[in-house]
Amino acid sequence: MIPEDLRYTAEHEWVAAADGGAVRVGITHFAQDALGDIVYVQLPESGAVVAAGESLGEIESTKSVSEIYAPVAGTVSERNEALTDTPEAINTDPYGAGWLVVITPEDPAVLDGLLSAAAYRELTES
Repeated sequence: MIPEDLRYTAEHEWVAAADGGAVRVGITHFAQDALGDIVYVQLPESGAVVAAGESLGEIESTKSVSEIYAPVAGTVSERNEALTDTPEAINTDPYGAGWLVVITPEDPAVLDGLLSAAAYRELTES
């Protein structure tokens, strides 16, 4: 369950191209499965500046609390407000309704440096 049209990080975030050069970010099916039932999500406010590889929020599950890492440097232009009331959407639809934030990257070319679906599949199967 690794969509071919997305890019990935070694920390199990996915990245999809969005409108106007922005990118939509979420966690992968692999990550949500490892976390178990997600009960709370803390996301940055719109306008927050994030650095690639730095924490941009947390996901709390019945098993643990995990950091969410920014896959690119940029500015958060939107966050998924629906997750406040329904964080379990990350479990049921990690690549759809369970998206986390939209980031306008400082350098859109940075996406080319992220993992392809094949590379991410290899990472998770090793």
